[in-house]
Amino acid sequence: MTEFVNLPLWLVILCGVFVVWALLDHLLIPSVRWFIRRRVNIVINEINEKLDLKLPAFTLTRRKVLIDRLTYDLQVLEAVDEYCKENDVPKEVAMEKVEQYAREIVPSFNAYFYFRIGSWLNKFLARLLYRVRIGFADEKSLESVDPNSSVVFIMNHRSNMDYMLLSYLAINRVALSFAMGEWARFWPVQQLARALGAFCVRRSSKNPLYRRVLARYVQMATEAGVVQAVYPEGMLTKDGRLCPPRIGLLDYMLRSFDPTQERDLVFIPVGVNYDRVLEDRTLIFGLDPKAARKSTLGALRTTLAFILHNLWLMMRRRWHRFGYAIVNFGTPVSMKEYVKKHKVDFRSLRKEERIEKVQVLASELMEKVSKLIPVAPVPLIASVFAENPKKNFSDLEIKGRVQSLIEELEKKGARVYIPRSDRDYTVEVGLRMLTLRHIVLENDQLYQASPEEMDILRYYSNSIAHFLHPFNDLD
Repeated sequence: MTEFVNLPLWLVILCGVFVVWALLDHLLIPSVRWFIRRRVNIVINEINEKLDLKLPAFTLTRRKVLIDRLTYDLQVLEAVDEYCKENDVPKEVAMEKVEQYAREIVPSFNAYFYFRIGSWLNKFLARLLYRVRIGFADEKSLESVDPNSSVVFIMNHRSNMDYMLLSYLAINRVALSFAMGEWARFWPVQQLARALGAFCVRRSSKNPLYRRVLARYVQMATEAGVVQAVYPEGMLTKDGRLCPPRIGLLDYMLRSFDPTQERDLVFIPVGVNYDRVLEDRTLIFGLDPKAARKSTLGALRTTLAFILHNLWLMMRRRWHRFGYAIVNFGTPVSMKEYVKKHKVDFRSLRKEERIEKVQVLASELMEKVSKLIPVAPVPLIASVFAENPKKNFSDLEIKGRVQSLIEELEKKGARVYIPRSDRDYTVEVGLRMLTLRHIVLENDQLYQASPEEMDILRYYSNSIAHFLHPFNDLD
C-alpha cells in the first residue's frame, strides 16, 4: 500500500485537467450561473415595475428554445415540404437550412446587458455626439395605448444612430427589438446587437424558404407582444429624401393579425432628424453608380480615421457636438380600429390583394412619419443656400429668409424646432455647423455655399423638402 506507482507526465496532466473540469462543471460553473441568473432576475423585476410595456415572456425565453420553436413550427414545416417538392431536395437538407436560418435570425436578448450596459452606452453616445431633444410627442394618445398591445415604432431611417437615439429616449418605457441588416453581420457587432434584441435580416434575399422562416419569426414575436422598431424605407436615405416604403416586415405582421383576439397591433409613427448625420458623405458617395465601392476593411479604416480625427479635436479643445438630434412621436394607429374602419381582414385576402392593401397602409404610415420629421437648424439653413447656391448672403438676409421659410413650413404643418425659442439663435447654430465643416464659406461677413459641397447642402435640405412638395412626388 505504500509502494510508488510511476505514471507518465502526460497522463498526470490529463488527470489533472479532468479533475479541474469536474470541479468547474459540478461546483463552480453552476454557482456562477445561479449568481448571474439571480442578478438578471433582479434586474428584470426592477425594470418591469418601471416599464409602460412589460417585457413579454417571448423576449425572456432562452435563445435555444426559440430556435427550436421556429425550426419546428407547423408553418415552417409546411414551407419545408413545399421547398423539397419544388427543388427535389431531401427533407434533412432542407431542415438543416431552416435551422441555419433560425440561428441567424433569432436574437439572444439579455435584459441585464440591455438595461445596464446597453442603456448606459446609448445614453453616453447620444449625449456625447448630439443635443438630444424630443420636439413633439402626442402624450395623451401614447398613454392610452393598451399595455397588452403589440407595439411597433415606424420611423424614417437617416442614420445608424436612429436605433440608439430611439432606445435611449424610450428606455424607461419599453425594450426595443429591431431588424439588423447584413452590414452588421460581423464580430463583435452581431453579437452585441443580438444581445440588445436585434434580429438579423437578409434584405436582398429572394430565397422563398428563408423568407418563410423570417416571416414566421416576425409573426411569432409580434403575436407575443415584442416591441419592435421598423424602418419602412428598408435602407438609409442616400440623397436625404424619404424613400418609398417597402412592405416586407409589415406584410409579415399583418398577414397573421387577428382583430378578434385581445391583443391589438399598434403602429406608432416616429420622425427623426439631425443637424449632422455621421454617414452623410458615405451615403452621398453611394449615389454615384460609377464610384468604386469600399471593402469592409476600407469602411472600417474610414470609420477609424473619423473617430481619431474627432478625438484629436477633443484633445485640442476644438471639438463641437454635432448639433441637435430631434425626435417626434406621433399618434398611434390601432390595427383593430383600422381594419374595422376599412372593413378588411388581411388574413383572408389573396396574396396580390393583400399586398395592395398593405401597400396602402404603408404609404399612409409613411405619410404620417413624413409629417413628423423635425425641421432642425442645419436643414433649415441648408435650404436657404440650396435655393440660391451662387448668392452671397449677409447675416441679415439669412435671418430674413429663414423667418419666411419657417412661416411657410409651419403653414404646411411642419414642426420646426427652435432652440431656446430663439429664431436668431437657430440661425446662429445652423450657420455655425455649416461653416465649421466648410460647407458654407464666410468672406467679409458674407456667406456663400461652397461649390464643392452642394451635394451635402442638398442632402440636408432634402430632409425637409417633402413639406414644400407633395408627398407623392417623392416616390
